[in-house]
Amino acid sequence: MGPRKALLILGLMCMLGECFSKCPDGFGNNHDICEDIDECKEFEGGCGNNTVCFNTNGSFYCQCEDGFANTKKKVNFTMDDGQCKDVNECYDNKEICGHKAVCFNLLGSYNCTCHSGYTNPTNDLKHCIDIDECKEAEMKKDLCGIKGTCKNIDGSYWCMCPEGYTNYGHESTPCSDIDECKEAEMKKEDLCGIKGTCNNIDGSYWCMCPEGYTNYDNESTPCSDIDECKEAEMKKEDLCRIKGTCNNINGSYWCMCPKGYTNYGNKRTPCSQLDCETFQANSRPAQSLKGLADMMRDNCLALSNPHIASEGKTDGEALLEKLLTAIEAILSPGHLNHSKDMSGFLQTVEKSIRHIGPQLKDSITEMETTEIGAKIAVQRGKTQPTGPILLTNENARLDTDWTTAAGTGTYPGFALAALLTYKNLEKSVNNSFEELKGHEKNAKNPSSFKISSKVVSVVVSNPSTQNLSSPVNITLRHLNETAESSEVEYICAYWNDRGAWSKEGCHQQQTNATHTVCTCEHLSSFAVLMALYPMTHPFALILITKIGLTMSLLCLVLCILTFKFCRSIQGTRTTIHLHLCVCLFVADLIFLAGISKTEPVGGCRFVAAMLHIFFLGVFMWMLLEGVQLYRMVVLVFNATIRPLYLFIAGYGTPLVIVIISAIVNPKGYGTKEHCWLSLKDGFIWSFFGPVCCIIFLNVFFFIITVWKLAQKFTSLNPDLSTLNKIKAFTVTAIAQLCILGLMWVFGAFLFEEGIGTTVAAYLFTILNSLQGALIFVMHCLLSKQVREEYAYFLSCICTPQKKRYSDLSSTNPSSSQSRGSQSGQHTGESQI
Repeated sequence: MGPRKALLILGLMCMLGECFSKCPDGFGNNHDICEDIDECKEFEGGCGNNTVCFNTNGSFYCQCEDGFANTKKKVNFTMDDGQCKDVNECYDNKEICGHKAVCFNLLGSYNCTCHSGYTNPTNDLKHCIDIDECKEAEMKKDLCGIKGTCKNIDGSYWCMCPEGYTNYGHESTPCSDIDECKEAEMKKEDLCGIKGTCNNIDGSYWCMCPEGYTNYDNESTPCSDIDECKEAEMKKEDLCRIKGTCNNINGSYWCMCPKGYTNYGNKRTPCSQLDCETFQANSRPAQSLKGLADMMRDNCLALSNPHIASEGKTDGEALLEKLLTAIEAILSPGHLNHSKDMSGFLQTVEKSIRHIGPQLKDSITEMETTEIGAKIAVQRGKTQPTGPILLTNENARLDTDWTTAAGTGTYPGFALAALLTYKNLEKSVNNSFEELKGHEKNAKNPSSFKISSKVVSVVVSNPSTQNLSSPVNITLRHLNETAESSEVEYICAYWNDRGAWSKEGCHQQQTNATHTVCTCEHLSSFAVLMALYPMTHPFALILITKIGLTMSLLCLVLCILTFKFCRSIQGTRTTIHLHLCVCLFVADLIFLAGISKTEPVGGCRFVAAMLHIFFLGVFMWMLLEGVQLYRMVVLVFNATIRPLYLFIAGYGTPLVIVIISAIVNPKGYGTKEHCWLSLKDGFIWSFFGPVCCIIFLNVFFFIITVWKLAQKFTSLNPDLSTLNKIKAFTVTAIAQLCILGLMWVFGAFLFEEGIGTTVAAYLFTILNSLQGALIFVMHCLLSKQVREEYAYFLSCICTPQKKRYSDLSSTNPSSSQSRGSQSGQHTGESQI
């Protein structure tokens, strides 16, 4: 119905009186005028979901949005004509996205996603284009690995791998190395032959061939045997020497030696001529050496048998053990007493080591027994070895090189160096110093020699050991630590063929208190000798001795006179002091007059015995002094000792000790340098033993005395005068013991044969000189009673005779009585 027709109908209705009653459907009354109603606005959502509403004059209609369709397949519809549902474009049109993309349905729409390897740069759903992965990854260089080549294809790419690399069927994965060795092992294939070892490398592999095999510079081919004999023939080399026959074997070769020649069981060693009769070179060998020489000769003859050598039946280690056992049997009983026997023994041992060395399997062999230790180094090969050699043990060290050990002659295919150390041989060869007699520093001061290290032998394969290309260094440890001084000198010596020690061709490079380094131009058996020179005291020391002892003797004379005739101090302690001074006076007098009078021998022994008696007597009287102090403090009322007991202890005990010592070792008295006790066999302890015991006992007595004195001084009513006297006696006795004990600490080093310490000599002399003066000062000058007696005696001498009588006659008698009374108050221990 058109608008004009609707208005006409509306007018007719108004004329009929119904103008103001209602408007037709789809119109609304607006001031009596019917106007069209916009249903799309009035009834929002009246078409349902996913629809579009269209208004018409007096009505409206609905359409589905793009991507949706009416369930009743109508284009224009109302609510009663169904709803709009999503259209699945991907299902309805299979080719909607083309073959390079995948369609994904969306609500009201769809989306096309390009396949891997394609892209849609213009966002055109139907235009997916190929991605060139190779070009994009060109800068990264890791798409196919370093060795792979990238090839682009439609929608993807593939990696082209060179030989030795693979991506194992996955063309778009990087190329990786093929482990040919592992794959061959899995397939049980033999890439390098039976003897070769396969080693994988990046992109390939190589075969490592052992000695005797080769792949002839083509590392990826199997290893094959080298025909050394044929190659040596082509190069005009002599592998087995003129007498030997070269035989090729799989992986090596061996030299077949004729009779009289050997390769010591090492098949690749050239043939060397054997001289088995060298072990019987001595016309009359010592009986103890015959078994050793026969054993080595039998082994030598066995080596010359081609069958034994070809079978490799030699056992160098077992033979070395037999050799050391035989050496131990020879050295243990001390059969080698003659110097010629010793020379034959050392030469036989050196020849034996030179014979056994090539038969050893290891490069370093070390073996030892209770008598000998051996360390042997062996090098084998086609070319002569080079480099340093260092062989050491606790007593010696050998420094040389392989060039010196092998020598400059024909290289036999091996080189050896050995260091042999004899553990007790120095006792058997501590003689034969005749060829060293001209070594003295000066004719007036001859030296004596003794072995100061273990004896060692150095053996090398070089046959010309008397003319080495370069000297060898041998470091030997001293048996005793003694620094070199004016009285001691260390000499490097070797045992020569004449059976004597000689220093020809060997000299001392450096030395200290513990070791000496010897440099020798030839090889043999070596040792360090100690040259001992008698100690020559300087003039100053002799002067101090004479002046000091003279002063000491004068002081001791004063002490003896004082203790003998000074009545105010008479008592047990004074008796002890008196005889201590007597013993010390006699000892110092004998020391001053006879200590160096070594001739005649009988007189020297008598002087030594007298010194032994009287110096022991000094210490015994000091012990009695300690005992007396102890009795004075502990046994206050019974402190006196009978003189007979004092004489028996003070003189009898030293006499008994000396008599026993003289019976046990009469030669122990007197040495070549001094008339004193010998240091050999510990004889000196017949003096130092009792002295140590006396010092220990006196220290004990003095400790008890000091402790008791301290208790008495802390008591409520001490007798101070008595205690002060005992205190003074104790202090002087302790000081006296310290000085005398300290003197003999240095005296222990003074009388060593040929080894004198200058500092000890000076200290001993000074302390010995102080003994008499010390006793005089402590027991005489520091005593009030003695000083009063000295003053009285001097006053009597200095005053004229006449005046003295007048003084006596005019003096009040009470004064004399007073002095006598005063003296009586200071009578020492008689009142104590």
